[in-house]
Amino acid sequence: MDYGMTPDLEEFRLQVRAFVAENAPDIAPKAGVRSAENPHELAVLKDWTRKLFAAGYVGGAWPERFGGRGPAHESERDVVIGEELARARTPAAVQGAANLVSNALIDFGTEQQREKYLPGIRSGELIFCQLFSEPNSGSDLASLRTKATRTDAAGYRVSGQKVWTTNGHWADYGYLLARTDPEAPKHRGISAFIVDMRLPGVDVRPLREMTGTSDFNEVFLDDVELAPDALIGEENHGWVIANSSLGHERSGVGANAVRLRRNVAALVELAGRVTIDGRPAIEDGAVLERLGGLSASVEALSALVYANISRWSGKAERVSDGPMAKLMFSELGVEIARLGVELCGEAGILVEGDPQAVDHGRWQDEFLYARAYTIAGGSSEIMRNIIAERGLGLPR
Repeated sequence: MDYGMTPDLEEFRLQVRAFVAENAPDIAPKAGVRSAENPHELAVLKDWTRKLFAAGYVGGAWPERFGGRGPAHESERDVVIGEELARARTPAAVQGAANLVSNALIDFGTEQQREKYLPGIRSGELIFCQLFSEPNSGSDLASLRTKATRTDAAGYRVSGQKVWTTNGHWADYGYLLARTDPEAPKHRGISAFIVDMRLPGVDVRPLREMTGTSDFNEVFLDDVELAPDALIGEENHGWVIANSSLGHERSGVGANAVRLRRNVAALVELAGRVTIDGRPAIEDGAVLERLGGLSASVEALSALVYANISRWSGKAERVSDGPMAKLMFSELGVEIARLGVELCGEAGILVEGDPQAVDHGRWQDEFLYARAYTIAGGSSEIMRNIIAERGLGLPR
């Protein structure tokens, strides 16, 4: 039994594992959080999303009238589900920011907004993207410059630019943060909106990343007219809404440690197949030392994650808990992928589809994507600052 897991949760884990084995989509696994590569893959992922909701493995905390279990839902189950999806290298639900926006709607939206969007999210039909990050306010989100100004029709006119928008090119709607009071302190003049991505003035431009795929987008908003019912919650209350919805996102907490442990196990297996100076790499002392160090670090991360989950369950979470786990995960991911590429030798740079590629190009994909984790969700530099200043109380 893993740390913090009760017999009931372990039984639940076996149920999820069996469900994943029977229903997981037949899509080649890739590193990180990736968008569908084509319309067929998107349709497959939408169907997978529908099955996850129908089984209660996504949206468990939603109100019962929208298909959830309400207060009876155990949030620790979200951790188990995230871990099992990571263990199987199976994608999560496809709607991008739908988990965030659904919680924002449940907690702050109107009844009309809930009725309009939640059923489509559950059925896998509606895809949302997150319109938060901007070119000059990625790590300091509250400094965002996209503006939403009141119109004579009591709606809003939005202009600005967003970036690093996962699934933006597939999205039906966007979950937008925009500044509605430029005179207010930067955390207080922001509002949250739902944007129909087909409105005039919305321009989505996919970005070609070094992985060779286009998972992120730039989104330009040029005088986009929003109706009054696009506002979520109260005007200038967007910072509270965004942080509240982000606080619901726990399913990935345990998944990250599982993902790294799985990759270290794959490294050990790889080291047994490739050679260094004519001998199996697994017999090389330097390789053994690095594998041992990485394995110990991953187990330390796993222990930290479960300690964090225990504090979170007991409402005793520390401000530096999340940043410490995120920093360890992202930096370890780079080191694990680096060793994978090195063990492959020259073939380490070959991509999926090349007959000479090792493990179907897995390690070059892991290496190239791993850098994204050191930036996404707060860069490593920001994580260190939070740990130092807010966790240890050191001066700025």
